[in-house]
Amino acid sequence: MNAAALLVKLFGASMRAQMQYPTATAMLTLGQFLATVLEIVGVWALFDRFGQVRGWTLGEVCVFYGLVNVAFSLADLVTRGFDIFGPEFVKTGNFDRLLLRPRSTVLQLVGHEFRLSRFGRTAQGLGVLLAGVHFSGIDWGLADTALAAFAIAGGMALFAGLLILQATLAFWTVESLEVANVLTYGGVQAAHYPLSIYAAWFRRFLTFVVPIACVAYFPVVAILDRSDPLGSPAWFAPIAPLAGFAFLAVSLWVWRFGVGKYTSTGS
Repeated sequence: MNAAALLVKLFGASMRAQMQYPTATAMLTLGQFLATVLEIVGVWALFDRFGQVRGWTLGEVCVFYGLVNVAFSLADLVTRGFDIFGPEFVKTGNFDRLLLRPRSTVLQLVGHEFRLSRFGRTAQGLGVLLAGVHFSGIDWGLADTALAAFAIAGGMALFAGLLILQATLAFWTVESLEVANVLTYGGVQAAHYPLSIYAAWFRRFLTFVVPIACVAYFPVVAILDRSDPLGSPAWFAPIAPLAGFAFLAVSLWVWRFGVGKYTSTGS
């Protein structure tokens, strides 16, 4: 069985297990939806008070918000194994079992759990994205749809890479450090707003260190058909999401390095 077919089977087994408790699964999904609704209410309150933020309207910010939330929710959907890696695999020694199997450890951790509840956040993000497109008056064409899909794919790769790096820390710290959530969840919050409203040092960090701007800000500026206040060239936006895939490649290399340093529990 090839890797893709095995992953589909693992996802199927995970979904069947969760659907043994359909009410609980539905409530968790609704909880994800409602929790993120509170976030967009906070964004609305900001714009209701001030009207615009550095020339950006609520509709335009909804496009930023929706796109990045869809990307993050899809990454969160398949990275449960990395999210719980420290306490569930390193601390208990269960990672030894993954190493003994003739399959990639990344594949096994991706297939560990397919979290259906994350579709609640996906639905909310997609709804806000479509509302933002409507209120911004975007003439949504095929090119814009392709760029949005590419940006979501790049964002999914980027956030998956961040979660992999967080899990890799557990090879040295045993527990996955919660401080890494500053980059994951904090990065999502930062990407809700245009990059141009932030200080110069923070813009550089979000562009060149953790390139969240490349999968959210630059593509959305092109979709909105606006000139970038930061002066980025028009040709850069369509290729900017490639930075997300590059970041994932680096994260996987760091992961392989961490696996080489794993020494088990000794029990």
